[in-house]
Amino acid sequence: MDKAHWPHSKTVTRSQKGLTTRGRLIGNYNGQHIKQLLRPQMLAGISRFLTRRRPPFPLAATATAAAAAMSSSSSTAANVSDRPISPDTTRVAWVGTGVMGQSMAGHLLSAGYALTVFNRTASKTQSLVSRGASLADSPRAAASAADVIFLMVGFPSDVRSTALDPSTGALSGLAPGGILVDMTTSDPTLAAEIAAAAAAAGCSAVDAPVSGGDRGARNAALSIFAGGDAAVVARLAPLFKLMGNALYMGGPGAGQRAKLGNQIAIASTMVGLVEGMVYAHKAGLDVAKWLEAISTGAAGSKSLELYGKRILERDMAAGFYVRHFVKDLGICLSECQAMGLSLPGLALAQQLYVSLMAHGEGGLGTQALILAVERLNNTSLEKKDE
Repeated sequence: MDKAHWPHSKTVTRSQKGLTTRGRLIGNYNGQHIKQLLRPQMLAGISRFLTRRRPPFPLAATATAAAAAMSSSSSTAANVSDRPISPDTTRVAWVGTGVMGQSMAGHLLSAGYALTVFNRTASKTQSLVSRGASLADSPRAAASAADVIFLMVGFPSDVRSTALDPSTGALSGLAPGGILVDMTTSDPTLAAEIAAAAAAAGCSAVDAPVSGGDRGARNAALSIFAGGDAAVVARLAPLFKLMGNALYMGGPGAGQRAKLGNQIAIASTMVGLVEGMVYAHKAGLDVAKWLEAISTGAAGSKSLELYGKRILERDMAAGFYVRHFVKDLGICLSECQAMGLSLPGLALAQQLYVSLMAHGEGGLGTQALILAVERLNNTSLEKKDE
């Protein structure tokens, strides 16, 4: 027989037949016998003992409830991530309503999507708000009202704070199953970092920078370079189609690397375009006719199509800012250094654009490169050289 100690009682012994105290048989846990033979103080002590030792909820029920909660959370995230994207089922948010972002977000609004917007300068959201968009006071607030949130900001530092700030960033407000799409041209390593942070929060992140400038944004004719999970990128197709043509480039950061390659190609193309225009001018040619003549030959390019006429008209308004292009080319050079690549055309173009910054021209469009080459040669397309 073993012994058990009961509160406020003497030692009792326990056997298969029942309990005994002071040698008297109580019986097989018969409640009536206990009431008759045990003192009230002992019963009170037993009651307090059992109450103190009993868990507040049955353990099996607690475990079941916890499992149900986890299952419910996972199920909610899965339901959100599996839901087809459409104006009827998907809420969208947009952060960054500048030269391009405003047009891109406008296409989503026109298609019937419920849209929430945020911009550091709130006045730049007014045209969208007047069309029915809701205004948020932070990226986090915008994300909390959305299933998919797009970022279209300026610099990698802006992307980092907009996406990852624990107090105001988009990921801190995005519910599990949500998708963050960064359309800013940014650092590929930052894109991978954001993708990892999103996954840890039960969300997804896609890097999807674009090419085509303000005209491409207005006409929904942008080239979109998408990086991330292939299934998530495919799911975003209904939204991407409203802005242009999206191509899947690979995993996290691949979209950014594709865009950097695009910028390298554009940089040298722009140098060639403005150098050719300065040459034609110095040679006494009608530069407008010269542009028309080369446009259908091997020298024809998208840069010529977008910027040739603007340059002739001295229209330097930004479709894409010089300061943002300098940022892009700087990222390109850093990537090349890490890869051990020497790209002299890229380096030359970056230096020419940096010279525009030195002249206070960072707020002009990339076609302002003509000004740098004109200054190098002490000439101007506006004047006839003697």
